[in-house]
Amino acid sequence: MTLHIGVNLAGLADFSSRHQVAELALFGLCLREDFGPESDIDILVTFKWEAKVSLFDLVDMAEELSLLFGRHVDLVPKAGLKPRIRRSILESSRVIYDAAA
Repeated sequence: MTLHIGVNLAGLADFSSRHQVAELALFGLCLREDFGPESDIDILVTFKWEAKVSLFDLVDMAEELSLLFGRHVDLVPKAGLKPRIRRSILESSRVIYDAAA
């Protein structure tokens, strides 16, 4: 699976620390060959168990990640994945930040 975007690891680590993120993973079009300059980035987020995150927090976090990546980011909480698409997303995702690593 080829990564078609640059990843600022220090920026992701800082972001994740401030927002109690346990893991960030890319999925979707950004991992495919047809990813283009106008494509957005789909990011799966797993929060630490103690994190309290509102819908407003998710919107702010997506905007912050959009600035970090230089293009629109769709941020999807792993816990909120619908059962019918969960397996497909998890099998095709690529972890770009892991707090435990």
